[in-house]
Amino acid sequence: MDSVFGAVHLGYIAVQSNRLSDWRRFGADAIGLHVDDVDPDTLRFRLDDRTCRFLIRRGSAEDVIALGWQVDDDETFDRIIARVTDRGLPIIEGTKEDAALRGVERLWRFAGPKGIAQEIFTVPVTTPEPLRMQSSGWVTGEAGLGHVAILSREPESMRGYFHTVFDSRLSDYIDENVSGLKMKIRFLRVNERHHSIAIANIRGVKIDPIRTSVQHINIQSATLDDMLASFQRVKDLGFRMQWSVGQHTNDRELSYYCLTPSGFELEVGWNPIVIGPELESTWEPTTYQGISIWGHTPVGETVLTKFDQFRQALWNASTPEITVPQLAGGLSR
Repeated sequence: MDSVFGAVHLGYIAVQSNRLSDWRRFGADAIGLHVDDVDPDTLRFRLDDRTCRFLIRRGSAEDVIALGWQVDDDETFDRIIARVTDRGLPIIEGTKEDAALRGVERLWRFAGPKGIAQEIFTVPVTTPEPLRMQSSGWVTGEAGLGHVAILSREPESMRGYFHTVFDSRLSDYIDENVSGLKMKIRFLRVNERHHSIAIANIRGVKIDPIRTSVQHINIQSATLDDMLASFQRVKDLGFRMQWSVGQHTNDRELSYYCLTPSGFELEVGWNPIVIGPELESTWEPTTYQGISIWGHTPVGETVLTKFDQFRQALWNASTPEITVPQLAGGLSR
């Protein structure tokens, strides 16, 4: 069987930022994660027994710079490597320092859409050190760390990329009106998690009002009480809330969205649908109208915020979006 579906899991997120003190306060005090100060230029967040789930390193990007994907076995790893190299895309082995910082034994890196490096590994480094965090736990395991949402002007190319590399499957679509514009979101799964990648585009016009390469990163609370407690801490500590607590139409996850110190959003959610073996064989993609059943109302949106988004969209329109045509595949929907 050539498919790698089910053997790939989002393992870690790598961020470059000069706002390390803000990130530390955000991660530890607001969201409630375990934070390790590796050195003056490096923070790591833990959610479980892995030594690293979020790597925050000093730098000017203020953005996600890499996604780390765990691959279950050497055979699957070799198959993914072959898919990349057979299509003429360069792939390099990360340095020992790269691997150590990310909490993995070895990693290989290749280009990804919007300039986000894709890194694959087989063996994570774990630690028996107890977690020090304001949460009873986070849901990772077979479903991986969470999901990544990206706004793209080239959604077909991006969907083709993840299908070619990871045999992603389409879970469903959402159509949503945003400030009079029609947005379509494609939700892709690579394992039992309802989606590990969400790709949004504004239909009919190639604009992108987001400065960062990702729109949001999602992590999943173990309990509803944990999710609501972190929501209150984010507000009390003065971090910017983007969307209030609500429930999504497609995966039924309860969540809220807040702004990270680097400018992309973090979604903290609870209890989404899992597409396990009993559902996988009969799952049919559906198009939902609207992102939320209830809630998820914008918080603190101003005319100035809208102007900044419009200005960013105009700037992005003059700059071609980074794609990886070698791996774009032939998907068109």
